[in-house]
This record gives sequence, structure tokens and C-alpha cells, in this order.
Amino acid sequence: MTIKVAINGYGNLGRAVERAVNTAEDMQAVAVFTRRDPKDLETAGTPVYSVSQMADFSGEVDVCICCGGSATDLRTQGPAAVKYFNTVDSFDTHADIPAYFADMDAAAKEAGHSALISTGWDPGLFSIARTLTEAVLPAGYTQTFWGRGVSQGHSDAIRRIEGVEGAVQYTVPNQAAIKAVESGENPQLSTADKHSRLCYVVAAEGADKERITREIKEMPKYFADYETTVNFISAQELARDHAGMPHGGQVLRLGHTQ
Repeated sequence: MTIKVAINGYGNLGRAVERAVNTAEDMQAVAVFTRRDPKDLETAGTPVYSVSQMADFSGEVDVCICCGGSATDLRTQGPAAVKYFNTVDSFDTHADIPAYFADMDAAAKEAGHSALISTGWDPGLFSIARTLTEAVLPAGYTQTFWGRGVSQGHSDAIRRIEGVEGAVQYTVPNQAAIKAVESGENPQLSTADKHSRLCYVVAAEGADKERITREIKEMPKYFADYETTVNFISAQELARDHAGMPHGGQVLRLGHTQ
């Protein structure tokens, strides 16, 4: 049996999903849905259609992988897609997951479809790691550190700001905090204690850089709770110096067996 896959959105994540599907012997990418003009989108071979054509594929797609950003896209993209397909997404705005779950649950039940939400790095793989380590060490505590690496969701959130033409955000773990956890000190760490955020931004000509900086640093659920540094660079520097770092991280569980 071949699983027929649609890809909803074709940014960095959508391209990666297409590449992964194309390497799987039991999967076939049958459609890419986009808000852009389909004629302007070049894929690795998957046919491209407008998001307005989703209904035409109802019953022809086994699963639709929604690849929009969590900052703005998925809150509407997910419920819209689950009307026609079973869906998978990587919604990762942690504070908003309960509300997103409620929206997706209601839409999926109404349509008679299944929706797997918040898969990927974290939530996702890190959530599985936390569950496994807590099962092995039921009495203890867990600390999760993200990075060092590029956060696609945070980078996308910056690019949504008026006057921003490109951006990359690095999540930088606090090495002193990691060492304190590893030593067994059980430190009480705030969000700001654990990570800082480093942003490289390409501003449009004439854009108000002070406003952009302020909007980044004050953005709730993304930057407001962190020490955040904003650097403005050229498009050439962004492409040359900030195109290749993956996202790392670690889950630390300290405790003892019963």
C-alpha cells in the first residue's frame, strides 16, 4: 500500500517534507498546496495546486502534512485542511497548544478525520524523550535545553514583521545552567536563565529598524521572556553565513529509581 501525501505550504519545512516523502518506498507526494500562484512554485517534482483546490482532493489523499508557521499560519491552516484530510502538523507555540488542540479536535470530529498535532522537534521528539526518561526515573526532575541552532518557528515569526525581508534566529543555551543541572544542583531556572535568542535580520530599504527591534524583543511567547540580541545584516550576508545550522538540544533527567 502506498500512502498518498499532500503538503500544505512549501517553505523550508515543506521542501524538507517533500524530500523525506520521496525517500520513503511506501509514500507518494501527490500534491503541494500553496497560497502563492502555483505557476511560480518549483518543487522537486510534486504537482502544485492552489489551497483553494483542496476540496478537489478529498478522498484522494491519505494524509496532508501542514507546513505553515505556528506564529500565524497553522491556527487557520490546520482547521481548514482537516476538513478534507487527515492531517499532521508541527504547531510549536507551547502556550497556545491547548487552544489549538481544541480547535483541531472540533474541526476533525466534525469532518470525521484524524489530526496529529505538535509533532517534530519540541513538542515531538523531546516530548517522547521526556516521557521515556520520566518512566525510567520516576522520582526526579527534568530540564530541557534547546539549541544551539536555528529555530524555524522563531525565524518565521520575525519574517512576519512589517519591513523584514529575511531573518534567522538562533536559540542559544546557557552553558552555565546546563552544568548546574548536570551537577545535580536542581537549580530553579526561569526561561531567561536557560536560553538567549540571537537574531539576524534583513530590513527592507527605509524600514524603521528601531521599531523592528522593539517588535522582536517585545513579541510575546517568542522573545519577550528572553535576552534577545538583534543584528541587522544584508541579504548577501544572510545567504552566505546563516543558511546551514541545524537545531540541536538536550533533555536532562536527574533522579533515582524506586
